[in-house]
Amino acid sequence: MRILVTGSAGFIGSHVAHALLRQGHEVVGVDNFNDYYSPALKRDRHAGLAGKNGFSSHECDLCDRQAMDGVFAGGRFDRVCHLAAQAGVRYSLTHPHVYQKSNLEGFLNVLEACRNNAVPRLVYASSSSVYGGNTKLPFSESDPVDSPVSLYAATKKANELMAHVYTRLYGFQTVGLRFFTVYGPWGRPDMAYWLFTKAMLRGEAIPVFNHGRMQRDFTYIDDIVKGVLASLFADGLQPYEVINLGNHKPELLTDFINTIASALGVTPKMNMLPMQPGDVPATFADTTLAKERLGFEPETPMSEGIPRFVEWYREYHGPARAAGPAKRKGHVEDGSTAS
Repeated sequence: MRILVTGSAGFIGSHVAHALLRQGHEVVGVDNFNDYYSPALKRDRHAGLAGKNGFSSHECDLCDRQAMDGVFAGGRFDRVCHLAAQAGVRYSLTHPHVYQKSNLEGFLNVLEACRNNAVPRLVYASSSSVYGGNTKLPFSESDPVDSPVSLYAATKKANELMAHVYTRLYGFQTVGLRFFTVYGPWGRPDMAYWLFTKAMLRGEAIPVFNHGRMQRDFTYIDDIVKGVLASLFADGLQPYEVINLGNHKPELLTDFINTIASALGVTPKMNMLPMQPGDVPATFADTTLAKERLGFEPETPMSEGIPRFVEWYREYHGPARAAGPAKRKGHVEDGSTAS
């Protein structure tokens, strides 16, 4: 198939693009390489895709309607995998208009382009953040999600509603994936596991919110990629779907920190702090629907996933960096860190 992947220089997007290419699909990537975090990291991710058979890309912004119309007009896409978005809960507290542009206006442009170019199925990234203030665990797709606690979460819930409208009005299939705390090699520098690793290697204390009583359903990137690919190609899906993709095993934040410390061979210094605005005490994915619809069964425990990330992190920031992104061990193109 010919598949458009938005956010192809992003963490999940680059892994998905590599996996699709390995399966023999043609992939067209779109990314704007913005500076929310290091554009150099994004370009390093993309460098492993550039020049591969079946891959081409466009550097443009989802909010540039004319540019996106041009991408779709020449595409004839069998599937669209929309993974580009403005991420981050805390950043949404200080930069709300960025979320309005990327996550609402940008998503609307993708929906309109799918409608106008007869794309049969759109798979897009939602988030476990939509569960907001829910206290019932695990989080199930049938739970009410009307109490977001961050603007980021509100925009992801809005995406699900917008997709529902377009499926109902125009008939193309939409599949929203609620990701639960994805981690792994080539991850995002704004995520806790990256920040903790960086601080521990420097001997610095790490901030631990809610005094360490947080729980997260940490999900390894390989497992997420399998779920994304299944959502692109699975038969028997409903016209409109929203599906959790998580590990179905919440971990205490302190256990997560200690696993990183063990992989690094250090003793962590922890600065215990209260809960932050926009945060939630626990996430826990009910993956019953994902298993039923997609055959999704996560396989990577934290005890395996964290050491893989730590190994990649050391090598990416070490002397091997001079060899160039395509030659570094752990790069997504070698098949060892993506599925």
